[in-house]
Amino acid sequence: MSKETLRFVKMHGCGNDYIYFDCFNQTIADPEGLSILLSDRHKGVGGDGIILVCPSETADGKMRIFNADGSEAMMCGNGIRCVAKFLYDTGLCRKKHLEIDTLSGVKYCDIIEEGGEAAAVTVDMGRAELVPERIPVSLPGESVVGRKIAVAGGEYQATCVSMGNPHCVIFGGDPMELDLEAIGPRFEKDKIFPNGVNTEFIEVLDSRTLKMRVWERGSGETMACGTGACAAAVAACLNGYCRMGEDITVRLRGGDLVINYTPERVLMTGEAVKVFSGEVKVSSTFSKVAGFGTESQGLKR
Repeated sequence: MSKETLRFVKMHGCGNDYIYFDCFNQTIADPEGLSILLSDRHKGVGGDGIILVCPSETADGKMRIFNADGSEAMMCGNGIRCVAKFLYDTGLCRKKHLEIDTLSGVKYCDIIEEGGEAAAVTVDMGRAELVPERIPVSLPGESVVGRKIAVAGGEYQATCVSMGNPHCVIFGGDPMELDLEAIGPRFEKDKIFPNGVNTEFIEVLDSRTLKMRVWERGSGETMACGTGACAAAVAACLNGYCRMGEDITVRLRGGDLVINYTPERVLMTGEAVKVFSGEVKVSSTFSKVAGFGTESQGLKR
């Protein structure tokens, strides 16, 4: 059985970690299978999925995201910051203002540099979508804001938002007290969400600070979710907990994101961190990890 060597970079934004592949200089034949293979934290590299950094005819680069279960995602807020860092730090596109193509359209990223490298990134995530059929959520009306829904054996006050992918935001007490492993999958697969849903459980700490825990479709609980933090800030403003146009800090398990929401756009600012780079040998069918190689006799940090 033939094997091929693939080069990757492990990166994270607030602990939301993905395995990044430079597709300007190599080809990934089966990203769905590769994501399932490498995301495993015991027998693979470990991550919430893989992200391909590809050439684009309309932007400085293109991002494709594959969840740990192999499904392709439309958008990833923490991922796009790391893609911007990857393009900038590697010299593929050494610009402070980057345009990155996604399945949710082109997003605009501003690099915050430190020591010649991108340390943080501000992303214009575009408008928040509130129309139910465009999220999608199978509920009537012009929007779903503070609406009672029956899910997971309980009744919840839900606000539904799309930030390029669907979100259901629930406000309540300390989210760390929830049995998310039991509740999360039932939200994700409920019939009112025809394409599945990411669910954010939020505690309002004050008018400019939210505490969040998230269950992501296709990945389960993650340390952070950039689009989820955006959706949480949008929902907090719409429900009167926070004010539009002000910076809102969203505290996630893996770190903080700063969100600024107006009807015209949602700005997200947060870290982008390289963990290490390396190589992985896989069979041509991705049936198993054949072994790990490293750069310069060790992981390159």
